[in-house]
Amino acid sequence: MNDPIITNDAVVLGLLIGILAFVFTTCQSSHPFWKKFYKYIPTLLLCYFIPSIFNSLGIISGETSNLYFVASRYLLPTSLALLTISIDIPEIKKLGSKAIIMFLTGTFGIIMGGPISIFIISFIAPDIINSSGVDQVWRGLTTVAGSWIGGGANQAAMKEVFDVGDTIFSAMIAVDVIIANLWMAFLLYGAGVSQKMDDWFHADSSSINDLKEKVEKYRSKIMKIPNLTDAINVFAVGFGITAIAHLGSDFISPYIKDSAPYLAKFSLTSKFFWLIVLSTSIALCLSFTKARDIEGIGASRYGSVFIYILVATIGMKMDILAIFHNPGLFLIGFIWMSVHAILLIVVAKLLKAPFFFLAVGSQANVGGAASAPIVASAFHPSLAPVGVLLAVFGYALGTYGAWICGLLLQMIAI
Repeated sequence: MNDPIITNDAVVLGLLIGILAFVFTTCQSSHPFWKKFYKYIPTLLLCYFIPSIFNSLGIISGETSNLYFVASRYLLPTSLALLTISIDIPEIKKLGSKAIIMFLTGTFGIIMGGPISIFIISFIAPDIINSSGVDQVWRGLTTVAGSWIGGGANQAAMKEVFDVGDTIFSAMIAVDVIIANLWMAFLLYGAGVSQKMDDWFHADSSSINDLKEKVEKYRSKIMKIPNLTDAINVFAVGFGITAIAHLGSDFISPYIKDSAPYLAKFSLTSKFFWLIVLSTSIALCLSFTKARDIEGIGASRYGSVFIYILVATIGMKMDILAIFHNPGLFLIGFIWMSVHAILLIVVAKLLKAPFFFLAVGSQANVGGAASAPIVASAFHPSLAPVGVLLAVFGYALGTYGAWICGLLLQMIAI
């Protein structure tokens, strides 16, 4: 792989912020072209997609840059804290069981999608499997299942459990990232036209709208123009929670790894897992106190800024041209994700579930804690915690779901 044109992360960060500024400035433009353009293209999708173009052209590189690590470890927990602290837990409960049902449907779609995709490919294009080695392909797909149901820790676990070779593993990482990111792009687009999607599903989204309206009323009641002290207090709360979460994860993760290593299958030995759980949990506890009033001085606005920076760094990791390097394996991934999507759409139609539940239920599986709140906040910043809570659930199911998927893949392949 050639070095990117821009290797200095300070320059890359400036470029990404410039892209965000361009998107939001044109979004607010009264020019007829931009009005028509943003009628069909959501801003969040562009913030995600434009950096991927720069990465694909070799101008910047998500692989060599440390910006995603910084954004996911420092800005993500801070944004989750600031977006969660003003949430109304009783109102979230009113969202009902459809969110859980759609999440579990997504999990089942991933478990069954892998075996179905390899079964279909074995009939329509057997050379794809044979050229890479039947044994290696099904083993490699187990790591994709681990990633799409849980996360990185579950993916690594599947690599060890099913003895996946390094060559096929690296190819499967590309399949994982590209297909998952293309699906996320679709979900972000759907979030921009969610009302049309809900009409098609004949969904009752009143509980979601009630939550959004209640948050907006609360926000308008406590809103004031922040001074310097107010802004610093918001950052103190956000980054303070992140600091405590890091401190806790640095202690809890090694302790569990040493005293109860078998809990690794639940991702409980992962520092990132505890970072997300602790930052969200602390903010949820503070939402019952006066601390939630920092929403009036822009807590969710600052949190949203951090989320958009994270979106840009995630987009920077996607190389669209990688699809052409090993197109056969990507076809397997495409069919797999299609099974997942079709099952979600069918169940959502039967349940008359809002598109929000489909999108967040899917992304809590496929994207995990790093991107589920992004998709949720595309509907409204107050909904970000729903994505986090479901993603944490996904970590717990990840290893078991991927293991079952692996056994089914082995049966189909043999």
